[in-house]
Amino acid sequence: MNRKQNIKILTELLDLKDVKVISHRLHVGIGMILQIESIKSYSTCPRCGTKSHRLHQNHRYIVKDLPFGEKPVFLEINRRQFKCEECKKLFSENLDFVSQKRTYTKRLAHKIIQEVIENDIHSVADQGIVTTEEIERMLKDASKELSDDKPSLIKRLGIDEIALVKGKGNYCAVLIDLDTSKLVTILNGRTQEVVKKTLLEWGSEVLQQIEEVSIDLWVGYKNVVTELMPNAQVVADRFHVMTQINQELDTQRKREKRSLEELIQKAQLSSKKAEYEKALSGLKNSKYVLLKNDSDLNEEQINKLSEVKNVSPVLKEMHELKEKFRKIFNKTDNWYPGVFKLGMWLSKAKKCFPKSNNTIIRWFDEIIAYFDNGTNSGAVEGINNKIKLIKRSGYGFINFDNFRVRCLLNWHFNY
Repeated sequence: MNRKQNIKILTELLDLKDVKVISHRLHVGIGMILQIESIKSYSTCPRCGTKSHRLHQNHRYIVKDLPFGEKPVFLEINRRQFKCEECKKLFSENLDFVSQKRTYTKRLAHKIIQEVIENDIHSVADQGIVTTEEIERMLKDASKELSDDKPSLIKRLGIDEIALVKGKGNYCAVLIDLDTSKLVTILNGRTQEVVKKTLLEWGSEVLQQIEEVSIDLWVGYKNVVTELMPNAQVVADRFHVMTQINQELDTQRKREKRSLEELIQKAQLSSKKAEYEKALSGLKNSKYVLLKNDSDLNEEQINKLSEVKNVSPVLKEMHELKEKFRKIFNKTDNWYPGVFKLGMWLSKAKKCFPKSNNTIIRWFDEIIAYFDNGTNSGAVEGINNKIKLIKRSGYGFINFDNFRVRCLLNWHFNY
């Protein structure tokens, strides 16, 4: 095969529009270097749009491209400089496949971002194709293309938060489009001021079209929604209410367990000590069978739950009330019976769940709003879990902005 045929094949394999390979060389330990040039003899002035054939000077430099198999590929590019014959000013030609002042092609950046989304910066950089700094630059460039600032079609919004550093009080707010189950944006903070600032940037036209906003049981978010979204119904997320009920149930479990341990230590009669030890045995390893949904229990867990109920009438009653609360929301799809059933539950749960009872009463309007459309934070929790995975694997991100971009690319990057 002659040199001309080789060049033609390499040009076809390179597959870049309006570009041809003019030479190639292989450097041991480095890779293949393809010298390329544009097939067009002119370029268009970015100022006035005039086509210019007047070449001023050549500017050659090397950029990284997608590898051929395991062999690194570098392109020796000539980004020519022309002089516009109309406005008499110099300009560099635009090359579609590589951005100005970048040391890699656009398609390589696209591939690297895909790999970072699935892994992390350091593991991708360790492959030796691009450096950590180049990956950071790729992410920054990609972030400019993300259309997350003003979501124009959002109707139902979810607001939640996650801990950036567990146990340090460092949280970020997460805003989600509940209809598309996509992350809208992630904010460096969760205060009213931080959330309000971002929402105001969306503009009143966007905020007025939002019909529902699902939030956790924090009055700060409620106040922001009430102030900025005149047409939105606040919906208190049912799963956060369920979490509080479970916490109150687990607190009682711990209380009874501690009480039995103290009674065993103080017991003077062996018969009484044996009675307390039997009850304590029934409560040991009972947390998850009490908190887990009844429908998800296996046979062994069902037997354990029965044992717990036999030794603790209070936990028996609380568990049954917990399950009734869950079924109200799972099996009721109409506002009126939902309100009636929830009212009945409150009257029965006042003694066993005083804290949850008071919370539900305070948030009653927002909780029963669930029965209008079944809006909840299921999508929010799913996205939060994915963000937490990104956070754990994202040790290569040196600041919040890079972490934010990494999160947004998971839902907005065009694969």
